[in-house]
Amino acid sequence: MSQHLTGTHVPDLPGLLTSSQLAETAQSIAEQQQGNGMILWSTGGHCDPWNHVEAAMALGTCGRYQEMERAYDWLAETQLGDGSWFNYYLAHSVKDPRLDTNVVAYVAAGIWHAFLLTGDESMLERRFSMVERAINFVLRFQQPDGSISWSLDQRGVRETYALLTGSSSIYHSLRCAVAIAERLERPNPRWELSAGRLGHAVAHHAQSFAPKYEFAMDWYYPMLSGALEGDRGRERMDAMWDTFVMPGKGVRCVSTEDWVTGAETAECVMALDAVGRRDEALELLSWTLPHRQSDGSYLTGLVYPDRLTYPGGEATTYTAGAIILAADALSSTTPAAGLFRGETLGEALDLAGVACDVAQSDGCTGG
Repeated sequence: MSQHLTGTHVPDLPGLLTSSQLAETAQSIAEQQQGNGMILWSTGGHCDPWNHVEAAMALGTCGRYQEMERAYDWLAETQLGDGSWFNYYLAHSVKDPRLDTNVVAYVAAGIWHAFLLTGDESMLERRFSMVERAINFVLRFQQPDGSISWSLDQRGVRETYALLTGSSSIYHSLRCAVAIAERLERPNPRWELSAGRLGHAVAHHAQSFAPKYEFAMDWYYPMLSGALEGDRGRERMDAMWDTFVMPGKGVRCVSTEDWVTGAETAECVMALDAVGRRDEALELLSWTLPHRQSDGSYLTGLVYPDRLTYPGGEATTYTAGAIILAADALSSTTPAAGLFRGETLGEALDLAGVACDVAQSDGCTGG
């Protein structure tokens, strides 16, 4: 792999977050990487493959390609025979054996992001089998309405319902998988059709998903994933802005509590950017500064009005990772900066004008 020097292309947002500050944040993530490549949430904590990928993406964004590669090595070594990963890992054991489809799918986004950063097609070829097995596992659980069941419990029993956040993220991961396959000249029409069906469900069939309206991620993930774009994305952003955003502080994790979380705020920054609202995104990112610690790490959450940390004193690699990715999106520093704007992904299959499986039973807002 063609290696850049660490920090050479670190994002920089003058007046908000400098490249040296973001390099410190990347270092705080690297300090939680274990000898086998696994990245913990925090000291003494656990790891889940989704947030592990998010952290790996952030390390790569700051030029730390060696650590990024080690993170994907760990995934390759721990991938199960059916293409999945367990939900939570400890340093030397499994904490939660549930199989979460969104957790499994996200590796595709990470590997495509790594390719965009490095331009290393040999890496893409080497990692393709891991991505292919993961995506094929996930698609076993696509339902007739296009949504994807969210998990299998520890007994291997399929949960019948889908989650909007998870399915939105899977939609983006599927588009990344399609991009990988096309780059390697291995087009996969099944993946493209599955992505089209899933994106249609996210954009037009709210009833396909378990009601989790109190969670901020269910609000902004359809925009972050690219399933809702343009005016419809902006309308959804406006409709629930006051429900989830505390002015000057950030995004509530849940609408019923004044608990602002750094990761949700940074992800919402990227969702705003994805629908063309960069100025608002910059302002929202500035509200995460109280979460920043002296070593560059970021607190998981703050509870207002007293600004108590919750969980108490916890700083997490996934929060730091989301901050770095948001800064890259807004500064357009790396070749991967537009990933969540869909800039490096092909046109998604548009099923809005095609009769869908649930249209006759409940109506279809897409045609």
